[in-house]
Amino acid sequence: MEQKIIYRKANPSDAIKLSVLFKTVYIQTYGKEGVSDEFANFVVHQFSVERLQNVIEVSPDALIVAVYMENLVGVVQIDFDKKCPIDHIDAPELNKLYILDWFCGQGIGYQLLTEAVNTLKSKGYSEMWLWVLVTNERAISFYERQNFKWIGNAPFIMEKNSYDNKIMLKQF
Repeated sequence: MEQKIIYRKANPSDAIKLSVLFKTVYIQTYGKEGVSDEFANFVVHQFSVERLQNVIEVSPDALIVAVYMENLVGVVQIDFDKKCPIDHIDAPELNKLYILDWFCGQGIGYQLLTEAVNTLKSKGYSEMWLWVLVTNERAISFYERQNFKWIGNAPFIMEKNSYDNKIMLKQF
């Protein structure tokens, strides 16, 4: 019997699983040259259990998870307070949309994005923006299919290195 994917808001007990999911997808996507000190520092801080628990507690609508057989397989994160680096757009950021590789191609990304849009619409928003690494062709193609439009480029700066990102906007 095939199990369904369930979509729901993250809760504090998800934080440790979210930490592992975020780290796994981030390293698989961006660790093409291995794990440098700078990269490791970013991943450990950005995806710490404590930080994720805080996000869930402070902004309960910020993280929506995809659950398969009670296990997390995907997540979308909305940042309601981030400023777009292009055109001073005052809209929430689609901060992350991560799906474990084994679950890609099953419509989970589309459904997580739909859940994010519905959350934003319910709060009165009519657009959102995101960063995507210029070399992440799979993600860029996905976002273009979901009617995100390129509005410019901006650097994402870690500690010493800078990474060119496309900034994309979706209106709904």
